[in-house]
Amino acid sequence: MELSQLKYFQTVARLEHMTRAAQALSIAQPSLSQAIAKLEEELGAPLFERRGRNIYLNSFGKAFLVWVEQAFAALEAGKREVADLAGLERGQIRLGLYTLSHVAVLFRAFHRRYPQITFRLFRPSPQEVLAQLVRGDIDLCLAYACSHPDITWVSLLTEEICLAVPAGHRFAGRGSIRLSEAAHEDFLLLKPAYAFRELTEGFCRQAGFEPKIVFDGDESAAAIADFVTAGLGISFFPVRAWREGRQSAIAQVHIEEPICQQTIGVAWHNAHYLSAAARAFRDFVIAYFSAAEIPEAPAQSID
Repeated sequence: MELSQLKYFQTVARLEHMTRAAQALSIAQPSLSQAIAKLEEELGAPLFERRGRNIYLNSFGKAFLVWVEQAFAALEAGKREVADLAGLERGQIRLGLYTLSHVAVLFRAFHRRYPQITFRLFRPSPQEVLAQLVRGDIDLCLAYACSHPDITWVSLLTEEICLAVPAGHRFAGRGSIRLSEAAHEDFLLLKPAYAFRELTEGFCRQAGFEPKIVFDGDESAAAIADFVTAGLGISFFPVRAWREGRQSAIAQVHIEEPICQQTIGVAWHNAHYLSAAARAFRDFVIAYFSAAEIPEAPAQSID
């Protein structure tokens, strides 16, 4: 049994589509089919059900995938630990960004302390973040609260969510409103895959209405602020992100009812190896948001 066979199986199992898997692996589809057939022959059991052009993991395949995922996670952890010990890399962190709040300021502060460390950034959906941590696809995630026995989540901060409205809007001159007063407004929101969209839609439901969404996309907060300025609708903003972005062309309106806030934390899997770089970032983030003194980097190492 070869590692390449296991990688092929893992990819096919995740995509459940032979053509897309072959494209993802950059190999010919007949070669991929032969490799999967050889693996099944070696195991003595079929791993997939084939229905026309579609394939699906069967009970044997689902059981085998669990072990394959664990094997690759262990190999990756071993590579990262050896690299740490041998000093073969300058440090890279695989970071999931469930939320984009405060990221730019945080990265700038961290980079000043650890300029040698680089990042690979992922934007998992609320449903995918736990799966990525469990599989070991990411080291850490800036996320809302996670509930899983093998994942540690440390709260970093809780902040108010306000409304952003264009100048001249009927809410612009008011310090605060009840969210139910905005039931008939046009809303500019992120796509449903984003955690902030799920959170803010929940606020609207607590206020007794479904938001009338005239735009949903994966644009940056700055782009949505531009749309608000243009009078296309209103949106939600974290208060601290508002201050950092210096949004001056639109009005900030506090929400009296319901209480609108978000709690952001950092999460990691307890059983997966965290590189020296990932540990440095985790400890830095916790210290940064606790308003404690952020520890200095050692002269020769980030351990």
